[in-house]
Amino acid sequence: MTGWVAVAGLGPGDEALVTPQVRAALDAATDIVGYIPYVARIAPRAGLVLHASDNRVELDRAAHALQMAADGRRVVVVSSGDPGVFAMASALFEALEHGPADWRALDIRILPGITAMLAAAASAGAPLGHDFCAINLSDNLKPWALIEKRLRLAAEADFAMAFYNPRSKSRPEGFARVLEILRDCCDEDRPVLFARAVSTPEEALRIVPLGRARPDMADMRTMVIVGSSLTRIVETPRGPVLYTPRSA
Repeated sequence: MTGWVAVAGLGPGDEALVTPQVRAALDAATDIVGYIPYVARIAPRAGLVLHASDNRVELDRAAHALQMAADGRRVVVVSSGDPGVFAMASALFEALEHGPADWRALDIRILPGITAMLAAAASAGAPLGHDFCAINLSDNLKPWALIEKRLRLAAEADFAMAFYNPRSKSRPEGFARVLEILRDCCDEDRPVLFARAVSTPEEALRIVPLGRARPDMADMRTMVIVGSSLTRIVETPRGPVLYTPRSA
């Protein structure tokens, strides 16, 4: 087969954070596949076809990309951040597992990117400097009961926690429940970082103690990072720095 498919991470928003490896794949592609706002980040050019689709058709999108690669096209499936973190890499392999046997012979590449969790942490300091976990708070693909179980266990284990997709217009009550669970398990002075639109001109960082955290501080463009019991705040002339020591 002459075609190939790459699943590429476009980073958190700043074009300077797109890796050279991803840029090279985009330059070589005949087709770009992805969620509408991510495809919109790709500049049109002669010979390039853009295939934008809704966010709820991940498996269809992945199958389309694999079939185009099987037909000899050079396909890049774009995700924001890193494609392996709550993004399209796993969807592509799920489509591969259940698709035609000849897809397994395709040249498939996963090209990493800087995920929002790491960009947010770097903007605030180093809150993920010790053990941490990442939890997607969207219940589109898993039940809320599972989210709540994992959240409670992570808090009880004293991980720093990074939350993706914390609060949407269609489910604003979910993040309020998250804060209630955290207050059950953690001290109210635990630092919470709300990092919105990280690495873009709209970037806004806010660090508050858990007891003062409110649901309306987060939306779908916000990465929320909750420190562990070890996480510290250092005041500097440029503002507070959040970090978690590497030693327990």
